[in-house]
Amino acid sequence: MKSVIRFFSFTVLTVFMLASCKKGGERSSATGWKFNDPEWGGFEKINYEGQVNGPNLVLIEGGTFTMGLTQEEVTFEYNNISRRVTVSSFYMDETEVSNHNYREYLYWLSNHYVSYPEVWKKALPDTLVWREELAYNEPFVYTYFRHPSYDDYPVVGVNWLQANDYCKWRSNRVNEMLLIERGILNPSPDGKDSDNFDSKAYLAGQYQGNVKKNLKDVKTGGERPVRFEDGILLPDYRLPTEAEWEYAALALQGNQPTSEDEVYTDRRFFPWNGNTARYKVRNKNQGKILANFKRGRGDYMGLAGNLNDNASHPGPVRAYFPNDFGLYNMAGNVNEWTADTYRPTTSLTLIDVDNHDLNPYRGNQFTELILDEEGKPVEKDSLGSLKYRYITDEEAADRENYKKGDLRNFEDGDEDYIKYLYGVSSLVTDKSKVYKGGSWSDRIYWLSPGTRRFKDEDKSSRDLGFRCAMQRVGGAAGNEDVGGNIFKESGSKVKRRYK
Repeated sequence: MKSVIRFFSFTVLTVFMLASCKKGGERSSATGWKFNDPEWGGFEKINYEGQVNGPNLVLIEGGTFTMGLTQEEVTFEYNNISRRVTVSSFYMDETEVSNHNYREYLYWLSNHYVSYPEVWKKALPDTLVWREELAYNEPFVYTYFRHPSYDDYPVVGVNWLQANDYCKWRSNRVNEMLLIERGILNPSPDGKDSDNFDSKAYLAGQYQGNVKKNLKDVKTGGERPVRFEDGILLPDYRLPTEAEWEYAALALQGNQPTSEDEVYTDRRFFPWNGNTARYKVRNKNQGKILANFKRGRGDYMGLAGNLNDNASHPGPVRAYFPNDFGLYNMAGNVNEWTADTYRPTTSLTLIDVDNHDLNPYRGNQFTELILDEEGKPVEKDSLGSLKYRYITDEEAADRENYKKGDLRNFEDGDEDYIKYLYGVSSLVTDKSKVYKGGSWSDRIYWLSPGTRRFKDEDKSSRDLGFRCAMQRVGGAAGNEDVGGNIFKESGSKVKRRYK
């Protein structure tokens, strides 16, 4: 009898819910109130289709891997001890940022910050990095960045601070493009100084723009600008963390026999299998070089008539074979900046690994918006950006999950047995940033993703560039439809390139 009652109750409830859907659309699973209905308060539920791929981005499906050295430590620094970590899914540029990409950035700065020419000047790459005491590289000073022959070559001479500024600019331009393509804004190529699109200023209501047609406001029946909750704007472009960069470079998913196996058949020394830099599969590509690097003393590209990597300096950003994530030049060509602050001791050797083995990163400097007395963001600055301030240690003292606002030197051992005395016994400071990947001027050892070096954030070189990354929001493996089927985005499961 009880089972009959339960069945009857379930049937009535199902009929009620179906009828409700037909009459008034979707209802809240918590209260039963109708969504997107002004008579029920107008609370909206967005039919979100998933995060779109930003320009040049590839989805990097996250997972666990052994981070750190993969071969003998020939420098005997022991600055990257192997440890198991997990990296959440994220997006990464398919290629390094090119000269043409960076010139577009400079062009925009010069056209929009007309009252602040110092912004453009501050962003200029240092082309003098090509000079050397006993070498004739002077032509590169004038040609490498500006000449169209090098448009698709990686930009160099850009320091860590400049790379971060580029990421911020790119975030705003891509989000502005999304609003234009959605028919919400008209292009505003003539905006000057503070009157230019900034994602956060727009969401805070401090930028209106040339509105074409705003979204419908369900509550009032009128129009409203885009909100963060609409899911239209993308997260920020940024530099990848060291863990993200290393995980993406190794692309170990290429060594999984099937998508159902939780095992890698081989560990990798490089972004490809094997311990050499030549293509091993027996086909027309057999023996071809897999990266741009210095093969030996005085040998940057081999013999005339049979050049091995075809570049005595950086090569095109889409040269050579991509790895199993579809990323080009994750070994060789140019080294690449990461977001991390450098310490010889890795983040998981001195502290509790259970709390820091998911998305490990050294470099947090927590910030918050500067608010007025009403709790709203204060007026944006003269360049159109919202104003932030750093969290002080006193403000963080009452937190349970962190106790300091600046964590670049957190638990690095300097209070116990290591002293970082800059210029005396060490060149390491909070300005020291990690770069990885090896370059056209490096031996093959540095092409291993586990190797790491550092440079001050305000310094640059002729063999150092960068690429951008972006947070993945939502499902780790890609966008899901209503039925729960996972659609693999471009790059999430690509055809294996290296054997």
